[in-house]
Parts: sequence; structure tokens; C-alpha cells
Amino acid sequence: MKRRAWLTLGAVVLGGGGLASYAIASPSADGAADGQPKRPAKVYDLTLKNTATGKRELARTETKQFSLLGVSWTGATKELDGAAQVRTRSTDTGAWTAWQDLETNVDPVEDPEERAGARGASEPLWVGPSDGVQVQVVHEDGTTSAGLPKGLEVNLVDPGVVTSAEQKAEPAAFVADASPSATATATASPTPTATSTPTAPPSTVPEPPITTRAGWGADESISKDPSEYNPDVKAVFVHHTDGSNDYSCADSAAIVRGIYTYHVQTNGWNDIGYNFLVDKCGTIFEGRKGGVDLPVLGAHTYGWNRESTGIAVLGNYTTAGASSAALTSVARIAAWKLGQYGADPAGTVQLTAGATQDNYAGTKFTAGTAYTFDRISAHRDGYLTECPGGALYAQLPTIRTQAAGPVQGLKTGTVTGAGKSGSTYYTKGAVTVNWSTSTPTSLISKFELLVDGKVVATTAGTAASAKTTLALGSHKVTVRATHQSGRTTTTAALAFVAETTLPTFTTAPKLTLRTGTVSTTAVPVTLGWKATDAQALKAVDLLTPTTAAFGPTTTTSSRTAKSGSASTWSMRATDFAGNTRTSSPSFTPLILQETSAKKTGTWTSRSSTSYLGGKSYSSSAKNASLTWTFTGRSASWVVSRASTSGQAYVYVDGTKVATVDLKSATTSYRQAIWTKSWTTSAKHTVKVVVVGTSGRPTITTDGLVYIK
Repeated sequence: MKRRAWLTLGAVVLGGGGLASYAIASPSADGAADGQPKRPAKVYDLTLKNTATGKRELARTETKQFSLLGVSWTGATKELDGAAQVRTRSTDTGAWTAWQDLETNVDPVEDPEERAGARGASEPLWVGPSDGVQVQVVHEDGTTSAGLPKGLEVNLVDPGVVTSAEQKAEPAAFVADASPSATATATASPTPTATSTPTAPPSTVPEPPITTRAGWGADESISKDPSEYNPDVKAVFVHHTDGSNDYSCADSAAIVRGIYTYHVQTNGWNDIGYNFLVDKCGTIFEGRKGGVDLPVLGAHTYGWNRESTGIAVLGNYTTAGASSAALTSVARIAAWKLGQYGADPAGTVQLTAGATQDNYAGTKFTAGTAYTFDRISAHRDGYLTECPGGALYAQLPTIRTQAAGPVQGLKTGTVTGAGKSGSTYYTKGAVTVNWSTSTPTSLISKFELLVDGKVVATTAGTAASAKTTLALGSHKVTVRATHQSGRTTTTAALAFVAETTLPTFTTAPKLTLRTGTVSTTAVPVTLGWKATDAQALKAVDLLTPTTAAFGPTTTTSSRTAKSGSASTWSMRATDFAGNTRTSSPSFTPLILQETSAKKTGTWTSRSSTSYLGGKSYSSSAKNASLTWTFTGRSASWVVSRASTSGQAYVYVDGTKVATVDLKSATTSYRQAIWTKSWTTSAKHTVKVVVVGTSGRPTITTDGLVYIK
């Protein structure tokens, strides 16, 4: 591959004490509206010196602003058999960083005979705005610099300010050039193209949004050679750019611009090596020029560039994985490029080695021989490098799955407009079905809602729900997701029954008296009912005179009612489809005082605030009786109880129905001790007769309560 070598910009003028001299950049004529100047990207080179310890180093050196750096040396075919470390000083905090390693195991040039002017170089390292640097390079044996290549330099890159979003950056001071004519400009020149520019084939998947070279501020004047093209794209190699993961995505364009400037002006390449770059926020940047939709020959994976495209994720992913946004964008760009040539991102392909070498796993390749690769592979799969880092390498299966489809993790969620009983949903007709997936929405073409196998609603891939109205009867409802690749996934069917039949009260709500303490404001009663539904009863609710909710199988509830006033006991039955029926009967509990009863025998009146109405009757005379006559459907006899209380017979409509013992270990008043209810309201008589129990003959009665 022919890539023209370019010399770096001028020489560095060193002042006393190892400090570099600088010239302040003047505001350019095309500065931002707020007066902040734009400035071109530039590279400045500082020579590393031999030391008595055998190192090549640059002592702490004050500089002006730069944001990316690397180490380079004479001879593009030479390797750096040693370790290179750098420290930088932040312009924001003034603090020096810890030592950081530079990745020096970089792919060699593919055409050394044409690269006499190019340099060997480490991977560039983004450090953010800095104004001081310290460098040391040690030979592999750690003791001597004799084995290190000649011409070792640290190359500082100021990515400049070229886009309106970056105008907040302060003007930088630059290392002085030996010649003013060496200053690079940010004036864009037409992108050179080869005469054999191919036609862009359509892809089977949509093109994702891509920030163009103009969008990230590429200085086209420094890349003069025309683009070269491959016949097609058979595979994608994933990379990381190394450096910090703490960058702001607002700086991503500057990072890309810095890498571009480094590749051209330090490595001596004609252009940036990667075809595409992706930041942690998922923004995709156009890399090497020539057309994002064309099979541009890149410089990213030694020995395999002729049949592939390269995508680099900004950052270091040796231990930390890439963000979901970055993975998704890598998947989208890979699927789009492979889709132009009908390649399955989840498949494999035979690639012909362009060089004899080993990869990171120890696989040996021989030039001219074909080897099997995943369509989406890592840099390390083709070359002896850790790139793209172990963590990102472990995420490649996710990228392949996202790129190839189908949609993963598709499942239905809640359903509105319907109630679920068991495994069946019941509705009156109109429903909204919700769903979720683990596949990012940007990779999904559409969702479809199917009823009994037929599509009834279609939504965008960003949707998470769809509405439909079901005809009466039973149905099967599914959701189908179409991946951008065209592959589909369908959920398990949901069972629906659409029905509009109202529930039925087979036993209307009714009140009956129960035992307990009686007062004029709280008569103990039992509320009873029975409701059914043709499909599935969901609940029964008490609406008045108070509120309560009951399950479908509950048929009674202990309540209290106010004496002397009619109250409506309204209940609503609801089925799972949302159909409802309400029943609202009215009942009036009434208290008949003992004075209203017909008496026989001897009865004594007693007075106390503990009695209903303040008075009661007491008798110890055997066969003394009280008789009440009323028209109602339920009755209860109210008494006072004590340890000396006796017994009484109870007669209903002339028939003895019970012997009631009033004895109690504790003294209590206004106790409904005996109750009787009928299915309908009718005229009844209740008679109580004193038994005259030996040793405790006395009974005290406080009246009768009945429900009208």
C-alpha cells in the first residue's frame, strides 16, 4: 500500500534549563462570534537524550498546550524493543500524572520499500489539555540504550480548535517553528480521489449517522495522496485507540483530529489509519478519506487491510468494557459495511494473509494463505497485539449479535385495557400491549402486533407498545420485531378473551344481624352477597355507606350500621375484562326498647348509661316473658351479662328455638347474644322467657334489634 511520508513541522528551539521557547498564536480571521480564535492542529517534536543510566529521556519540560502525544523513531520498519513511559501536567489542575505506558507494539508498515521517509511510532496517547511533559524510554533489558532505535522523539500534538463547538478553548501557545512556513493551516482542500473510484453498492441495512471529516475538522491539506480502494469489504477489525476513558465526548472530535495529525505528521502516513472511529457516547466519525460508503483501503491491521475495514473505539479497554452506546455504534457501522457486500456479521470468512506473522493467540499466518476469521474480528485476531483490550474483546460476541440480529430479549410486558386471570387476559376490546428488548432500538427496523397471526399494528423500532381493538371472542396475540438485517423474532402468544357480558349478583347484597356490642350508632351486622361472571370475576367492591374491596370468592363481611336511619349498601362486581354490575339495596336497623314489649310476670326497670336508652328490664321470676312483634328480615336479642346471670328460652313465631345462657365471666352490657335471620322480610314475633335457673335466676334484657 502506498502511503506518502511527510516530515514533521520544523525543529524545536530549546532555551536554557531544558525549557522550550514558544510563540503565542494570534486569533484567526475566521474566529468564533464570541471572539475566540480558531487554530490549526500542529505537531511539535522534542528529542530524547541519552543519560548516564542508559535511558533515553526528556526531563520534566514545560510546554504550552497539547492534548495527545507519542514516541517515534527513525525507520518505519524498526521495532522499539523497550518500554516507553510518559508523564504530563494538566493545564486544568497543574498536577502531574502518574507514569503512563505507551503501546509500542504497533503494526509495521506494509510497503517498507516505499516508506523510506516514514517513522516508527508508538500508539498515540490522549492525555487532555496539558502544558508539561516528561518521557523515559528504556531498552528491553532495562540497563542500556544501545539497542534503542535512533532519532527517538516525543511528539506533542495540539489538535487545535476548528469547530464552533470547541470555541470555548483558550488560545494556545505553540513551540516555535524553525521556519514560519512550516505552520499547518486548517483550510480544507478537495479530497483527492483515485481514478478507479468504485461505485458504492447499496447495503442491506440502513447507514448510521456519521460525523464527516469536515465535521470533526480534518485538515485535508496534509493528506495529499489520492485514496486507494479494495475490491470489497469482507471483514471488520475492531480496535481501541488506547489512552484515557475519562475524556468528555465534547472532546471526541479533537481526539480524532489529534490521531489524524499524529498518523500523518508523526508516522508519516498519508491519512488516519482507521476507516471509522467511535466514541464512548456512540458518535461515529469518518476516518480515512475516500467515501464512507466505499471500500477504502485503511492502515489498521497489518496483513489484512486489503480485505477489511477498521473501526476504532476511543479509549482503552484492557480492563474496562466499552459503553453500550459504543458497542451499538460499532455494530451499526459493521453491519452497514458488511451489508454492502451481502456478508452476515455473525458469520465467518476466508481472508488471505498479506504477511507472515503471528497473532496475539499464537496462531501463525503465512503470506498468501487463506485463514478463517469471524466477519467481525479484533485487531489481536490478525496481529500480535493486545488491541482492542481484553474487556472489549470479550464484548465482540455482543457486537456480532447486535449487528447480525435478530432482536434479542424480546418479551411482552404489561397489558393495559385488560385484566389477567391465570394465563389469560380478559378485555372489553381495546388493549395496549407493551414490550421490551435487550437490543438497542437503533438496530430495530420495526415492531408488529399480530392477532391470530395477522398484523394489526406496525410501529417504529423505537416504540415499546402498540394498540388494537379485539373482536369478541378468544384470540392469540404476539409481538414481532424486525431487526435492521431483516431477521425477525416473535414473542410467545398471549391468550386473550374479549367479552362484554356483565357480572351477575346471584345473591344481592343483604344485611343480617350478628352477635356483638350494640349502640345506637353501631349495630353489628353481616353484609352478605354472591357474584359470578360468565368468564372470570375479578373483585367485588363496597361503595357505600363506606368503602371496602373484596376478592372474587369472598361472600361476607362483618360491618356495623347506624340504628334508626336507612342506608344504601351499594356493591359493584367487576370482571377481568372490566365489565361491571352494581347492586344497591337499602336497609334500616331499628332498636325496639324493652318497654315496647308485651310483658308477663314480674319485671323490674333498671337505669344506667350502660343500657340502651339508659334503661333495661330485669327479672328472676320463672316464666316471666317479653314479646316483641315486628316486620323485618333479621333480629337480635340484646342483654346485659354477668357471672350471676341466668338462662332464658327464646321462641320465634310461637316455636321454641333456643335456650340462651346469659352467664359471663366478665360483666358486659348491650350484648346481642342471639340472632335470627330470614330470606325475606315478614312479620315475626320473638318471645323470651325466664328459665329461673337455680342459684342464678335473674336475666337483664336491653331490647330487640331488627332490620327493616
